Amino acid sequence: MTSTTEPGITTPGTTASTSTTSGARDHARAQAGAITDSMPVVPATDWPHPPADVPADRLTWAESVPGGRYTAVTLARGTRIRLTDRDGTACASLMMWRADAPWERLNTADTVKVPWQAYLGTGHPLLSDQGRVLATIVADTSGHHDALCGASTQAGNVARYGAGAPESGSPAGRELLLLAALKHGLGERDLPHTVSFFHGVRVDDDGALVSTGNAGAGATVDLVLHLPIVVAVAVADHPLDPSERYHAGTVEFLAWNAPQDLDALREGALPGVGEDLEYRRAVANSEAAHRASTPIA
Repeated sequence: MTSTTEPGITTPGTTASTSTTSGARDHARAQAGAITDSMPVVPATDWPHPPADVPADRLTWAESVPGGRYTAVTLARGTRIRLTDRDGTACASLMMWRADAPWERLNTADTVKVPWQAYLGTGHPLLSDQGRVLATIVADTSGHHDALCGASTQAGNVARYGAGAPESGSPAGRELLLLAALKHGLGERDLPHTVSFFHGVRVDDDGALVSTGNAGAGATVDLVLHLPIVVAVAVADHPLDPSERYHAGTVEFLAWNAPQDLDALREGALPGVGEDLEYRRAVANSEAAHRASTPIA
C-alpha cells in the first residue's frame, strides 16, 4: 500500500502493529527510503526531481517545507539556494545568521537602505548589521517579495485566525522562526525583522502598505551566500494576506555548491548585478571577514 504525497513521491504504508517493541521496530524500518512532503532528503543527491539546470549530484540540501512549518540549516560560503513557491500561495519568511559569528545577522533596514531600494529582486543584497553581504539575489521569477512588514506574529494570527502558536492550525511566522533559532543556540533577542519571499507588498501613494499577492505556482528565487550562513525559513501566511483562511503553500528549498557564481559576484562579472558602489563596498567587507577568519594554509 502506498500514499502519494506529491507527483513522483510516494511513501510506503504498513499494517505492522506498533504496540510491541518488535512491531515498532519493524514499522520504523519499513519507512527507510521514504520521502514525504515535510522532510529533508538525506543525502540531498537522492532528491527525486532536481531542476533541469542543476545536476542531482551537486545538491547539498533538498527539502519540502509545507505551510505552517519551518526549517533551518547551516550552509557553506559559495552555496546557491533556490526557493520555489510550489503551490502559488507560499510566503517564505527568511532569516540569516553568520554561522561562524552568529551575533552577526540579517539587517533588513540596511538591506533596503544601502542599495537605495525597498523592493527585493535580482541583484539585491541581503546585508548584515555589520555592513557585509550575507547573500545576493541572483535570479527571480516571482517579483513578489517584501522587506517591510516582517513575519506574521502570534498576536496578529490570533486576531485573524483565532490561533498563532506553532502547534496550532495557523502558526505565525515569527513563532516558527524562533523555534528554528533555538535549534541553533539562538533566542528571541537574536530574531530581528525578517524578509519574505513570494508574497509581495508595495507602498501606496498615501503611504499605506498594500499586498500584491503571489506570482503563481512555480515561481523561484535564487540566492548565493557570501559567508557561511545559518538559513532559517518559515512558511506562514503573510501579515497582509487578504485570505480569510490560513492557506500557506509549500516551499521547495534546494541548495548546491556554486563557487563560480560567488566568483562572478566578487569580480562584478554577473550581468546586471553588483554595479553599485555601495554593493561593491559591502562585498569587500564580506571578503575581508572571510580572509580574516580563514586559516593560512
